[in-house]
Amino acid sequence: MPQYDKADVERRMKGAVEALKSDLQGLRTGRANTSLLDPVVVEVYGSMMPLSQVATVSAPEPRMLSVQVWDKSNMTPVEKGIAHANLGLNPIIDGQTLRLPIPDLTQERRKELAKLAGQYAEKAKIAIRNVRRDAMESLKTDEKKKEISEDDRKRSEEQVQKLTDQYVKETDEAAAKKEQEILTQ
Repeated sequence: MPQYDKADVERRMKGAVEALKSDLQGLRTGRANTSLLDPVVVEVYGSMMPLSQVATVSAPEPRMLSVQVWDKSNMTPVEKGIAHANLGLNPIIDGQTLRLPIPDLTQERRKELAKLAGQYAEKAKIAIRNVRRDAMESLKTDEKKKEISEDDRKRSEEQVQKLTDQYVKETDEAAAKKEQEILTQ
């Protein structure tokens, strides 16, 4: 049975791009975005939980996030969790709600974030190239085992290269869009 599986190669490359887009969403652009708090974990009831499992996050204003904590006894752990996430946000307690004003980004911080977006994109491209390498090795193995012909291997290698080019281009576009968003707000 051939080792090479085009659907698996495409799924893995697409996964790398999706992971990049998820990472980029977490980068702050100066506008309130609820996904900014996705990495926050809170210690409640003796275990670590994602913020989304103990509170509702909303963006009532362009420069303000609101965290509605469901159980009043979890206010302090939620506040600590947000502080430990190093997002540069200072929660203001307002009853059972935490208000998080989004501060203006300095030009220096914008450049750092844009650089970070580029680093995320590079990691995604490395992941895509690793998938390509694995696929090429599988094709050579399949040919050696006489499971596919040389022509089939070459045709499949071209398909893998086209997929690689397509997903690397998608990665570059996503990173460029995010960098533009960070630098122009």
